[in-house]
Amino acid sequence: MTDTLDIALPKGRLGEKVVKLLGEAGMGCELGEDSRKLVLESGDGSLRFFWVKPADVPIYVERGAADAGVAGKDVLLELGADVYELLDLGLGKCRMCVAGSPGALERPGVLRVATKFVNIATRHFQSRGRAIDIIKLNGSIELAPILGLSDVIVDIVETGTTLRENNLAVLEEIMPISARLIANKAAFRFKHEKVEALCAALSRIL
Repeated sequence: MTDTLDIALPKGRLGEKVVKLLGEAGMGCELGEDSRKLVLESGDGSLRFFWVKPADVPIYVERGAADAGVAGKDVLLELGADVYELLDLGLGKCRMCVAGSPGALERPGVLRVATKFVNIATRHFQSRGRAIDIIKLNGSIELAPILGLSDVIVDIVETGTTLRENNLAVLEEIMPISARLIANKAAFRFKHEKVEALCAALSRIL
């Protein structure tokens, strides 16, 4: 249905918060608690939602499989997604940080950096003129400096509890992170009214 606005939502806690927000904006749909459906429609059929992995939302939107979506700023920057960023939803607030043992950044020579955010980390240290050795990891990033695999890590910090419990600290804050409403560039042009309506409805309750 060409008139339908297709919206990619991130699976997990963030997606649940987005659904609640859409409901408050009067643009939601019934999501049964035990529903395993990947595609759902609003009551009037004007909106269609589908669940994807958070890191895949910008890809679906950029390539036109979705007209709009919700993705974290970290994901957008890491992927360099060619989409329009329309609105900061203020959800999933956290920080992208450099963390490690106190004084780790003062060590001479090439800095070993463990992260899953390779592009963000590379750009950050390049802007400081620091030579780095990137070690790409997919989970338990905090272990890297504890076991001597890296000097520092670049990761998302929400409360900092995990860092403190492992005798690590935030050494630099790279940027604040939150969820953004994004749109496919062609959809923004050809479905402008619908995209703007979605944006306006969300703006009113933020």
